[in-house]
Amino acid sequence: MVADDAGAVRVYGGDEVLRGKVLQVLFTTPGERVHQPEFGCGLLNLMFEPNGSILLAATQFTVGQALSRWLGDEIKIDLVRIDPSIQQDGYIVIELAYTKIQDLQQQAMIIQFK
Repeated sequence: MVADDAGAVRVYGGDEVLRGKVLQVLFTTPGERVHQPEFGCGLLNLMFEPNGSILLAATQFTVGQALSRWLGDEIKIDLVRIDPSIQQDGYIVIELAYTKIQDLQQQAMIIQFK
Protein backbone atom coordinates (compact mmCIF):
# COMPACT_ATOMS: atom_id res chain seq x y z
CA MET A 1 0.00 0.00 0.00
CA VAL A 2 1.39 3.38 -0.93
CA ALA A 3 0.02 6.85 -0.28
CA ASP A 4 0.53 9.07 -3.29
CA ASP A 5 0.81 12.87 -3.36
CA ALA A 6 -2.97 13.20 -3.41
CA GLY A 7 -3.26 11.09 -0.24
CA ALA A 8 -4.62 7.98 -1.96
CA VAL A 9 -3.55 4.65 -0.51
CA ARG A 10 -2.38 1.72 -2.63
CA VAL A 11 -1.50 -1.83 -1.57
CA TYR A 12 0.81 -4.28 -3.28
CA GLY A 13 0.73 -8.03 -2.85
CA GLY A 14 -1.70 -10.53 -1.40
CA ASP A 15 -5.24 -11.64 -2.16
CA GLU A 16 -7.52 -8.68 -2.99
CA VAL A 17 -10.31 -9.62 -0.57
CA LEU A 18 -7.92 -10.29 2.30
CA ARG A 19 -6.05 -7.08 1.52
CA GLY A 20 -9.27 -5.17 1.95
CA LYS A 21 -10.01 -6.87 5.26
CA VAL A 22 -6.49 -6.20 6.54
CA LEU A 23 -6.82 -2.54 5.60
CA GLN A 24 -10.18 -2.33 7.36
CA VAL A 25 -8.68 -3.67 10.56
CA LEU A 26 -5.58 -1.47 10.41
CA PHE A 27 -7.23 1.82 9.52
CA THR A 28 -10.39 1.53 11.62
CA THR A 29 -10.13 3.19 14.99
CA PRO A 30 -11.77 1.34 17.90
CA GLY A 31 -15.04 3.09 18.64
CA GLU A 32 -15.55 4.10 15.02
CA ARG A 33 -18.09 1.34 14.31
CA VAL A 34 -21.32 1.74 16.24
CA HIS A 35 -22.29 -1.94 16.35
CA GLN A 36 -18.74 -3.23 16.81
CA PRO A 37 -16.98 -0.60 18.97
CA GLU A 38 -13.91 -2.75 19.72
CA PHE A 39 -13.18 -3.44 16.04
CA GLY A 40 -9.99 -2.02 14.56
CA CYS A 41 -6.40 -1.34 15.32
CA GLY A 42 -6.12 2.41 15.75
CA LEU A 43 -2.97 2.48 13.64
CA LEU A 44 -3.45 6.10 12.65
CA ASN A 45 -3.65 7.16 16.31
CA LEU A 46 -0.26 5.57 16.98
CA MET A 47 1.31 7.65 14.23
CA PHE A 48 0.86 10.82 16.30
CA GLU A 49 3.01 9.48 19.13
CA PRO A 50 6.70 10.45 19.43
CA ASN A 51 8.85 8.31 17.15
CA GLY A 52 11.22 5.82 18.72
CA SER A 53 11.91 2.18 19.40
CA ILE A 54 9.08 1.93 21.92
CA LEU A 55 6.56 3.24 19.38
CA LEU A 56 7.83 0.82 16.74
CA ALA A 57 7.53 -2.14 19.11
CA ALA A 58 4.07 -1.03 20.28
CA THR A 59 2.90 -0.58 16.70
CA GLN A 60 4.17 -4.01 15.65
CA PHE A 61 2.47 -5.60 18.64
CA THR A 62 -0.80 -3.71 18.12
CA VAL A 63 -0.96 -4.55 14.42
CA GLY A 64 -0.23 -8.24 15.03
CA GLN A 65 -2.75 -8.54 17.84
CA ALA A 66 -5.52 -6.74 15.96
CA LEU A 67 -5.05 -8.83 12.83
CA SER A 68 -4.97 -12.05 14.87
CA ARG A 69 -8.09 -11.06 16.78
CA TRP A 70 -10.23 -9.90 13.88
CA LEU A 71 -8.94 -12.10 11.06
CA GLY A 72 -7.64 -15.08 13.05
CA ASP A 73 -10.20 -17.41 11.43
CA GLU A 74 -8.84 -16.56 7.99
CA ILE A 75 -5.12 -15.88 8.40
CA LYS A 76 -2.20 -16.70 10.65
CA ILE A 77 0.18 -13.77 11.08
CA ASP A 78 3.77 -14.77 10.30
CA LEU A 79 5.47 -11.39 10.34
CA VAL A 80 4.77 -7.79 11.23
CA ARG A 81 7.76 -5.59 10.69
CA ILE A 82 8.22 -1.87 10.86
CA ASP A 83 11.79 -1.06 10.00
CA PRO A 84 12.89 2.38 11.19
CA SER A 85 15.61 2.44 8.55
CA ILE A 86 13.00 2.52 5.78
CA GLN A 87 11.03 5.45 7.14
CA GLN A 88 11.60 8.20 4.63
CA ASP A 89 10.04 11.61 4.16
CA GLY A 90 7.52 10.97 6.93
CA TYR A 91 6.27 7.68 5.44
CA ILE A 92 5.72 4.63 7.60
CA VAL A 93 6.29 1.25 5.97
CA ILE A 94 4.74 -1.90 7.45
CA GLU A 95 5.67 -5.31 6.10
CA LEU A 96 3.14 -8.10 6.74
CA ALA A 97 3.43 -11.80 6.01
CA TYR A 98 0.61 -14.21 6.70
CA THR A 99 -0.67 -17.65 5.83
CA LYS A 100 -4.24 -18.15 4.61
CA ILE A 101 -5.78 -20.83 6.81
CA GLN A 102 -8.10 -22.12 4.08
CA ASP A 103 -5.36 -23.26 1.69
CA LEU A 104 -2.12 -22.60 3.63
CA GLN A 105 -1.01 -20.17 0.93
CA GLN A 106 1.55 -17.66 2.17
CA GLN A 107 1.09 -14.03 1.23
CA ALA A 108 2.79 -10.75 1.98
CA MET A 109 1.86 -7.09 1.89
CA ILE A 110 3.81 -3.89 2.12
CA ILE A 111 1.80 -0.95 3.41
CA GLN A 112 3.24 2.53 3.09
CA PHE A 113 1.42 5.61 4.30
CA LYS A 114 2.09 9.11 5.52
